[in-house]
Amino acid sequence: MTDTPAPEQRDYRDTVFLPKTDFPMKAGLPQKEPLILAKWLAGNLEGQIREARQGRDQFILHDGPPYANGDMHIGHALNHILKDMVVRTQTLKGKDAPYVPGWDCHGLPIEWKVEEQYRKKKLNKDEVPVEEFRAECRAYAQHWVDTQREQLKRLGIGGDWDHPYLTMDYEAEATIVRELLKFAANDMLYRGAKPVMWSPVEKTALAEAEIEYEDIVSTQIDVAFEITEAPNCPDISELIDKGWGVYGVIWTTTPWTIPVNQALAFSPSAKYRIVAEGGVARAWVIAEDLWEDVAERAFRYDREVVNYGLHFEPLGGYPGGDEGLFLGSELEGAVARHPMHHLGGFFARPRPFLAGDFVTTDSGTGLVHMSPDHGEDDFDLCKANGIDPVFAVEGDGKYREDWGWLGGQGSVINPKFNAPDGPICTDLREAGALLAASADYQHSYPHSWRSKAKVIYRCTPQWFVPMDKIMTHIEPKAPREQRWESEGGAINPHEEGLCDAPTLRQAAMHAIERTRFVPEKGRNRIGSMVKDRPDWVLSRQRAWGVPITLFVDRKTGVYLNDPAVNDRIVAAVKAGGVDAWSDARAQEYLGDQYDAADYERIVDILDVWFDSGCTHAFVLESGKWPALVRHDGGTHSADLYLEGSDQHRGWFQSSLLESCGTRGQAPYKAVLTHGFTMDSKGFKQSKSLGNTTDPVKVMETNGADIIRLWALSVDFTEDHRIGDEILKGVADQYRKLRNTFRYLLGALDGFSEGERITDVAAMPELERYMLSLLADLDAKMARAVDDFDFNSYSRLLADFCNEDLSAFYFDIRKDVLYCDLGPAAPLGTDTRRAYRSVLDTLFHALVRYAAPVLVFTAEEVWGTRYPEAGSVHLLEWPSVDAAWNDAALASKWSGVRTQREAVTEAIEPYRREKTIRSSLEAEVAIPDPTLDPAALEEIFIVSVARAGDELTVTRTENHKCGRCWRHLPEVTEDGSLCNRCDTVLTAA
Repeated sequence: MTDTPAPEQRDYRDTVFLPKTDFPMKAGLPQKEPLILAKWLAGNLEGQIREARQGRDQFILHDGPPYANGDMHIGHALNHILKDMVVRTQTLKGKDAPYVPGWDCHGLPIEWKVEEQYRKKKLNKDEVPVEEFRAECRAYAQHWVDTQREQLKRLGIGGDWDHPYLTMDYEAEATIVRELLKFAANDMLYRGAKPVMWSPVEKTALAEAEIEYEDIVSTQIDVAFEITEAPNCPDISELIDKGWGVYGVIWTTTPWTIPVNQALAFSPSAKYRIVAEGGVARAWVIAEDLWEDVAERAFRYDREVVNYGLHFEPLGGYPGGDEGLFLGSELEGAVARHPMHHLGGFFARPRPFLAGDFVTTDSGTGLVHMSPDHGEDDFDLCKANGIDPVFAVEGDGKYREDWGWLGGQGSVINPKFNAPDGPICTDLREAGALLAASADYQHSYPHSWRSKAKVIYRCTPQWFVPMDKIMTHIEPKAPREQRWESEGGAINPHEEGLCDAPTLRQAAMHAIERTRFVPEKGRNRIGSMVKDRPDWVLSRQRAWGVPITLFVDRKTGVYLNDPAVNDRIVAAVKAGGVDAWSDARAQEYLGDQYDAADYERIVDILDVWFDSGCTHAFVLESGKWPALVRHDGGTHSADLYLEGSDQHRGWFQSSLLESCGTRGQAPYKAVLTHGFTMDSKGFKQSKSLGNTTDPVKVMETNGADIIRLWALSVDFTEDHRIGDEILKGVADQYRKLRNTFRYLLGALDGFSEGERITDVAAMPELERYMLSLLADLDAKMARAVDDFDFNSYSRLLADFCNEDLSAFYFDIRKDVLYCDLGPAAPLGTDTRRAYRSVLDTLFHALVRYAAPVLVFTAEEVWGTRYPEAGSVHLLEWPSVDAAWNDAALASKWSGVRTQREAVTEAIEPYRREKTIRSSLEAEVAIPDPTLDPAALEEIFIVSVARAGDELTVTRTENHKCGRCWRHLPEVTEDGSLCNRCDTVLTAA
């Protein structure tokens, strides 16, 4: 008997709708993105956006200027992506959000780089005309401005790249001068000698923002100062009268300050003990709580520690007894002499004991040596007692040539100079004053973040802005209650407000209270800094920067404040830049009323933070960028400043102080800060460690959209990580998003308005559920924009595409998409039409949501569907009806999805065993089905669904439809058609 061949089955593929699109799954971003960028630039997309948003409500993000001295690094990339996200989302919301990029071009980092080039050529910068040197600095800065500009454009950052602001532009330099002269005109500048952070390597004062702290090991020493008088301390006086040597013991980790010592400080409320050296008529004054610590240090001896090997004991030999124990207040009026008093002159002067509230008994000896040249507390206490600094240490860190001890030697921060066997300790030991010295004290110490060299506190004549002087030029504020009423409740009802005549500190603190901070902890961070900061040091002793354009009367020491002179100076700088400030033109500026010979022309330059602190003045107020001019009559304040958290002590603060000092308010309404980018293991990135991520290289291999998606997916408000594995994960996330758009483009092939179903109520429940999810997503995305919560924004977008669409909605409806179209249904069934109508709505929403994140990919997606429609970045926020959000429906379908997940999980073991190759071959029983079981067959993509006592899976006996491949009861044999397929293929 022979087998009868089976009848040949018809191939129905030509009757099925197969998605079609030219949008490739392989992105090819490194090749494709530059072409899209070139198209934007050629078509002046930025100009198109400005024209489209003209007259709309404005949102102005003022760019904090990056420094023009190197390639873009990952921190730059993150910062500018966040700024771009702000601008693009505000633009998407329909606002006019122009972005003018800028660069900081003056200051020590650039000057230092140019000097490095000189040193390589064995040239001395000081032998080059200053104008020539500045020209090289200007050219160096311009080179890196141009380099960074192209790198940022390649990153997809939109903005007015043809007209950036540069602090070295003549007009900007003139504005900076004008802002400085406002402080001068308002008597808010003074020249004074105070200890400031000083870099001996760079030979200039530094701001706190230019300092970083590193752990080091220093020499610690205990030094004895012989007390010659103690009129208010009977115990000391009695020992002195008996011929004892009594010494006040100090402890320090900066031995180099001993040659500049002028006094000793004590705590009036602390208890001190007189400690005797066994068998010798010699005693030491040390805090009661610390004498044993000092004794331990003084008794140590090894190759690293050089000391006397002294044996201490309490006076009289009674530990804890009252003899030799006294209150610090008894040291009032006491006098000691410097260990090197035998050198005469400065060192022979008496060293008074001064009461200091900063002296503690936590560590050290309870006595602190005072050098007003090299410490803030030292300076303040000595000044209050009529003791002036002596300026013994020069700008290069060496003692003056004429200094009586170690003159011309140094550098004072050289470890060898301060070592236990170095010249200071050696001389102190020979003088019998060194009790202990060891090179083993570990602590944090300030360094210049540019040169990485240690800095010192050094007292030099500098120019300051006072923080606590009354600013009479700032209009007094009305009482708080009146302001509350007139400003519509816009101020904090709990704030105390400004006093009638505020100080700069008060004005700044008031402005901080009225500013929005994201995250909120930024308020306390900058507030604590402003609350306790010293006067603002404006002057630097360098060449490349905006000069302090003041003339000082040589007789009175008062700077000239003449509006006519000031106007001439500003005009000259505007015409010729900083080189206009020269001796050759001094008389020209002074005019006929003053003789240049009577005035000192200040040659210091401004702190570069003052430069950047003035950017609001020449960017937001000058009118040079018309798009930034407030057309609603509002203040000059930007809506947002956005930088790294380190700028609380940098640009945020300098801008705040500059604006409050000249305008009485902050230059910003809100401040957003981000953390730092660490490597994949959480370590700080460093070229020396080889763990940096170069954004330029990432763009060359992965594309800019991958970096953008990474930056907008991390919690940027905290420190965050990047690395190869992390970027691989981001690339996978990108592929899923790209696949969603590819599916939408293919599924919408041929979609027309005639196919659309506009009545949402008439749509199937699944479509209404998806529109409900979209409405919920839309509200959350809009809230994320308002909150600058871009991590949530990107996550919501990705989760919706991956979980709600690709893994759920698309999976369920692909059967309807493919098979509900035919001769009898040329526009498709009502279900298919509803599906494609929802897909179109989803497409228009998702491509807009994605555009600020994936700027290049969204443009490619939009252009694939609408090649003649212009840029996706001209579009506005999608039109999503909030009424679509149906909480009851969403709750019901949440239950359906839970059951679907359980069914999928139950089928999976059968698939692995190949008992069931596809879920279409499965029959399932479901306890308590949320929907009618027949409806669940489509949702679960199974052959049969029925109610049951427990979840069970069996293989169906139903035959497979030759067209839709569903296994259904009405299919009589494999390959024949189900009722649905037969209907759509049968012409009416």
